[in-house]
Amino acid sequence: MKSLTQKRGPRLQGKRVAVVGAGRSGVAAARLARAAGAGVCLLERTASALAPHLQDELQASGVELRIGEHAAQYFSDAELVILSPGIPARDILPLLPGPEEIPVVSELEMASWFVSEPVIAVTGSNGKTTTVCLISRIFESQGWDVFLGGNIGTPLSEYVRKQERADLVILEVSSFQLQNTSTFRPSIAVFLNFNLNHLDYHLDIQEYWQAKTRIFVNQDLGDTAILPGEWRDREIEPLKDRVRRIYIEGCDDFRCLHLLGGHNRMNMEAASLACGCFGIEQEQARAAMRTFQGRPHRLQLIREVDGLQFVDDSKATTLKAQEAALKSFQAPILLLAGGRFKGGRPERLAELIADRVKAVGLFGESRELFSEAWKDSAPLFWEPTLEKAFHRIVSLAAGGDVILLSPGTSSFDLFENYEQRGRAFSDLVRGYRSDPAV
Repeated sequence: MKSLTQKRGPRLQGKRVAVVGAGRSGVAAARLARAAGAGVCLLERTASALAPHLQDELQASGVELRIGEHAAQYFSDAELVILSPGIPARDILPLLPGPEEIPVVSELEMASWFVSEPVIAVTGSNGKTTTVCLISRIFESQGWDVFLGGNIGTPLSEYVRKQERADLVILEVSSFQLQNTSTFRPSIAVFLNFNLNHLDYHLDIQEYWQAKTRIFVNQDLGDTAILPGEWRDREIEPLKDRVRRIYIEGCDDFRCLHLLGGHNRMNMEAASLACGCFGIEQEQARAAMRTFQGRPHRLQLIREVDGLQFVDDSKATTLKAQEAALKSFQAPILLLAGGRFKGGRPERLAELIADRVKAVGLFGESRELFSEAWKDSAPLFWEPTLEKAFHRIVSLAAGGDVILLSPGTSSFDLFENYEQRGRAFSDLVRGYRSDPAV
């Protein structure tokens, strides 16, 4: 394999690099830094986070592993610190010998130092994954070779290390990844929306906003920002006046059988606008999107039986995503909600619940929050598990109803992640029989 070419950032060759967190992004960052000639120490609190074969592979490549609580001694000779997503810099800075002198960056930032291809980056509180997948689908329909990754699928560091050059890099980027960037510069920066989220990680809503808007920090003449139409008159720091702005206006011309709701039409419009910056016509984009299958656990129709539609929206981990799901159906909704609360005001959905929802089945944590907020809006009950809530709410259903899993919370009270929660719902749906004799 030929040597890696670094375009910007502090040179990694011969540097001592500490990578914090051995998740997918952390491992990818450690591999890339080592391939670029750095001495690498990978720190992970939990011994079970790294499978034995992966530990052997990393150590064989020269990566030093330190398992256990992070300590100042592990950073004593570090010249660069790379954080995995979800690890706040404020937890690590007190351990550094000279925090103002040692760069602390995200995996995204470090990997971007090696990228020369044009980059489309998409952020927002909701809709990122659907939008980047749509963008990828459109470009591929026109014969482009693209890399799709970042916060979805393959980390950017892994793409860079393997040196599999694409025509275009398409990235989903989270606030966690953006917060510790300093040179990351996408040619096209798409900011879909912004609402209350991740306050279990960020100190407050202002810090969350500042992290998200870092997607614009290094954009300049020749770059494009794609923004919600309602932000047209909004002052957005650090977006420069000389960066071209395109607005998502809520065009109703986009349709896809597998993407329900007005919010997904906005995602489709954003994808079309991003692709249009590279000369792809809107009709070509529409044609590519019509047969798009969608992503699992995002308003995914699992099954329709006896006039009932079972829809998995487990990815709705915020109240805003839950609101979008409720607005996607005209039929009466039987809503399954609950889990570890991430913030917001559920009472703001009370009117929508009263208008669209036939009954609410709560499960897991946050019982008191939802019960108090929606007690006058619809009949509701609580069960400790999703399984019990599912069977109880199905007993209330009639032909034409939608049984919707849209929790409005994270999954960490009962499940490892939203995917596991969605799979559990799908299993219950596939095992459902309206007639026990069938």
